[in-house]
Amino acid sequence: MGKIIRGVSKNARFFLVDSTDIVQEALDIHKCSPTGIDAFGRLLTAGVMMGSTLKGKDLLTLRTDTDGLLNNMVVTADSEGGVKGYVSNPSADVALKDNGRSNVGALVGKGMLRIIKDMGLKEPYVGMSPIDSGEIAQDLAYYFFNSDQTPTVIALGVNLKDEKTVACAGGYMIQLLPGAEECFIGALEEKINAIRPMTELMMGGMDLKRILKLLYEDMSSEANEKLIEEYEILEEKEVGYNCNCDRGLITLGKKELNEIFETQEFLETECHFCGKKYKFTREDFKDILEVK
Repeated sequence: MGKIIRGVSKNARFFLVDSTDIVQEALDIHKCSPTGIDAFGRLLTAGVMMGSTLKGKDLLTLRTDTDGLLNNMVVTADSEGGVKGYVSNPSADVALKDNGRSNVGALVGKGMLRIIKDMGLKEPYVGMSPIDSGEIAQDLAYYFFNSDQTPTVIALGVNLKDEKTVACAGGYMIQLLPGAEECFIGALEEKINAIRPMTELMMGGMDLKRILKLLYEDMSSEANEKLIEEYEILEEKEVGYNCNCDRGLITLGKKELNEIFETQEFLETECHFCGKKYKFTREDFKDILEVK
C-alpha cells in the first residue's frame, strides 16, 4: 500500500504521497514501457492527491487526449485513497533525453486534459485545460491556476530499478490559500527551485514527513529574511490501486446479446483498469433475454 499525508499551514494546504506500490501494480497490470509507466505513474500519483480533496462518495477522473504515441490515459480516484487507470498504448516508448532522463513530454505530446468530478449531481463537472508540456505536473499546475484559480506547485516522479520494477514513485502538491502572503509565495518559489526532485529525495531515504519538513524549513524571502511557517498534518492514510469492477461490466441490450450467443457459446470481457477477465453464458443473461 502507498501512503498520503495532507495538511495545512497559514498560507497553503499540502499533499504528499508515496505511490510506489500503486505504480508498481499499474506496471504489473498494464505492462507499460519505461517511459510509459513514468507518464502513467505521474498521472496516478496526481490522481491520488486530487482524490483526497473529495468528499464522501465523490469520484474524480483525469483523462488525457493527446497527439503523442501514448494516445490517452485515464485515471479515476476516490476520497478513500483508491485509484485506478488505464493507458491506450502502454507499450509505446521514445528515446531518453540527452541527459539520460525519460522523455515523458515527447511520449505524451500535446492535447487536452479533462478533469471530471462526479459529485452525485445529475451531470458531472467537467473542466478542460490544454496539455502543452506533456510533463503532467506542469500541465496540472496550469489547470489549477487558470481554470480553478488556485496557484499550485506540483512535483511528480517515477524512478525505475529496471523495466519491471519501480524503485520509487511519489509527489507533492502545495496549493496557496486565498490571501496568501507575498513573502510566503516568494519563499516557497525559492525552496522549490532549491531542493532535489521528489524521487531523488525518496531514493535518499527520506519519508513523507521528512520531505514535508524540508519543504517548510529554512524558508527565506528574496530579502533573505527567515520565514517561519508552522504547519499541521490533518490526515495520514494508506492509499492503493483499487479496481471495484465486477460481473456487472456488461451493459448490452437484448438484441446485441442474442446476436452474440447465436454465433458463440461464451461472451468474454476484460476490465480495462485491472485486466480481470470475465466469462458469461446465455444463462447469465436469462432475465434480460426472456423479457418479452
